[in-house]
Amino acid sequence: MHKLRERAVFLLIVVSILAAQGCREKYVPPVTQPATGYLVVDGFINSGPGNTTFTLSRTTKLGNGLVQYETKAVVSVEGKLNTTAVVLAEVASTPGVYTAAVNINPADQYRLRIITQGGKEYLSDYSAVRRTPAIDSISWKQETDGVYIYGSTHNTTDSIGFYYWKFDDTWEIHSQYFTRLKVFYDPVVGPHHVGYRDSATFADVLSLFFCWKDASAKKILITSTEKLKENRSVNFQLRHIPTGAEELAVRYSMNAKLSYISREHYKSLELLRKNTELLGSIFDSQPSENLGNVRSVASPSETVIGFVEVTEEKVQRIFIDQQQVTSWRYRSGCALETKIANTPPLEISAAHTPTQVSKFNRVSPNLIDSVFVAPTECVVCTVRGYNVKPSFW
Repeated sequence: MHKLRERAVFLLIVVSILAAQGCREKYVPPVTQPATGYLVVDGFINSGPGNTTFTLSRTTKLGNGLVQYETKAVVSVEGKLNTTAVVLAEVASTPGVYTAAVNINPADQYRLRIITQGGKEYLSDYSAVRRTPAIDSISWKQETDGVYIYGSTHNTTDSIGFYYWKFDDTWEIHSQYFTRLKVFYDPVVGPHHVGYRDSATFADVLSLFFCWKDASAKKILITSTEKLKENRSVNFQLRHIPTGAEELAVRYSMNAKLSYISREHYKSLELLRKNTELLGSIFDSQPSENLGNVRSVASPSETVIGFVEVTEEKVQRIFIDQQQVTSWRYRSGCALETKIANTPPLEISAAHTPTQVSKFNRVSPNLIDSVFVAPTECVVCTVRGYNVKPSFW
């Protein structure tokens, strides 16, 4: 009661101050953590086709923005009936990611064992095997404020279901301007001169015009049918793309992923969602211990973030073309190109640096009268994305 009273008095004082100021300021709570950070376990034991994959990392200080991966750990999956463990190998190209094919017996239960490079051992609780129902549909609808994308599914086996959605999305981007020339530095010709990017074709370099960008879900997307009459989730919102956003300037694709999880896992994700998405002022949910099922063997009270279960992921991909939506006027923000006379040495002012040549005026086959320059991000799409066409595109 004494601590509760102190918190009430503190809250009253803070609320009074904020009321006097006439606004609600952002509140950053004091969060303490060990120097090495808390262990984060991300993944699931796959009961469907494909490998079982886990990513191990450590939490960092608020505002750091860097991911600290847990490398050189020994990660294995153990069955309760079968004592032979399957060791997950760390992927050489992506440290902190561990993967292997695990044969799942539907009648067995499984857990994850982690031994870090420093010798600390962690175990998850045993989990029964779950199968994820099929995705009924991934649909979308355009409203006045943008495009909304929804996922639907159902399960007739259980009366209540808990669903965990994720997605990866990809969209095509174009440069504002084509380019076939660039500004070179050559001590013989002059400090700046114009030449073809591709001296073999003398054509626009399309690899700098057509690119793609990737992203993934930034929110924890969970839903349950606990308060519904049947185990059916219809039109659960996965994403909102605001009107005029770059994602639908050309073509967009979402690869939706669905997992069937336990009530305990759902509650853990719900708490994590409140702590990560809603936190921001004293009026929001305050940080609390994350309810996971992974524990330190030597120190059971140690905070570990992550919930390990045996389930599978169902996937479904959709595409939306710009022609399918109405009045989608994406604006790149690129200004008009600057015209510069091609009189050696070509003068490029500081205001145009870095610059790329987008087009030119030709007065004869071998003479360029002037060029037009623009900022790099308006001419070279690889500044904003990648130019290797995805295999599913």
